[in-house]
Amino acid sequence: MALLWLITALWAVSFSLIGAYLSGQVDDYIAVTSRMLLALMIFLPFWRPVHWRQALVMMATGAIEIGMTYLFLYRSYHYLSVPELLLFTIFTPIYVSLFADLFAKRWPKQLWAPALLAVAGAAVIRWTELSEDYWKGFLLIQAANACFAFGQVWYRHQSLQNQLPHRARFFWFFLGAAVITSAAMLGLADWSKLPWTPQQQGILLWLGVVTSGLGYLGWSYGSTLVNAQQLAVMNNMLIPAGIMVNVWFWHGQVNDWPRLVLGCLCMAVALWLCRQRQSAITK
Repeated sequence: MALLWLITALWAVSFSLIGAYLSGQVDDYIAVTSRMLLALMIFLPFWRPVHWRQALVMMATGAIEIGMTYLFLYRSYHYLSVPELLLFTIFTPIYVSLFADLFAKRWPKQLWAPALLAVAGAAVIRWTELSEDYWKGFLLIQAANACFAFGQVWYRHQSLQNQLPHRARFFWFFLGAAVITSAAMLGLADWSKLPWTPQQQGILLWLGVVTSGLGYLGWSYGSTLVNAQQLAVMNNMLIPAGIMVNVWFWHGQVNDWPRLVLGCLCMAVALWLCRQRQSAITK
């Protein structure tokens, strides 16, 4: 758990760095691909040959958990503030529990009420400003949440049989992420928005080597040392940490604290209901 807490603090800072210095200034696809290639370089010395099927599975895991997650995440910055974006990651534990049950061949029932309550909580936060752009951002971050949750659970599931050291797995992991983000960059990037300034380059270097490379290695390794419920709970610890970092150090604005608290309460109740029903199913 201590390792997961450490990575949570590391990632809390990265959300605000992206929102303050990269979003809207550096093309999303270029930024994401740069991070994946930098992280891949960290694990290049640990490369080991494996059977092509095992390599494809590890590459697919990285492509989903990191590549797809970041592609959706960076787009959501165009529609949501950093506090809102962080807040809407509260759904990730639902996805973690869902995929954990599916991998265990248990079908989770009665998830509709918690899911609808969680969506209601999201609407409460900006119910006077429910624009099309707002819902685009909301759906994008949910796609990112689902990809991240699926990748975490799949990585845990593979660890039951994969005897490779984690650092060796992560070469293939980031290779898969780099392939999918590079394809998106080549097809969709705005090449006029390159990271020209030393500040932008330094932030991308930090995000690629430390936040992505070392951060995901630590998180994935830590995820194999805890149970699925603990992993689901730790996915939500990023929310208060990230919002506090954004407000304290980057002077982020929360315009309506009562509405924010009410929305949080709705989503917290949704998660509680989800966990109660998941517990009832597994008994």
